[in-house]
Amino acid sequence: MNAARPLLLAAALAAMAAVAPALGEAGPGASAEAVASVADPDPARQRELLVLLRQDCGSCHGMRLTGGLGPALTPEALRTKPAESLAATIVHGRTGTAMPPWRRFISEAEADWLVARMFDGATDVDTR
Repeated sequence: MNAARPLLLAAALAAMAAVAPALGEAGPGASAEAVASVADPDPARQRELLVLLRQDCGSCHGMRLTGGLGPALTPEALRTKPAESLAATIVHGRTGTAMPPWRRFISEAEADWLVARMFDGATDVDTR
């Protein structure tokens, strides 16, 4: 695996909260519902995505996603952000920031699924 992967994902999610209004047209409530309706990844991939979020993103956003070097990724912090914008930030990054594109590691549908989990606060990983 690429050694830069954890840092890149952390940086990718660090800029998510800042980009929201610039990338999406729909309001946050409708966006979260639209994203939540996307087909779920299989259970193994869901676990991988949540581990990625908690560990890799947690290196910047705090292990509980409550903030650190990057902003918080909690439901409260993301409440006013359009889900489509957050997912686009994960996939495409943000030019001029530390947020790189993650499309090599995560599909658009997976980014939508992950954003829906962040909106719901359902980001814990079952370690059983």
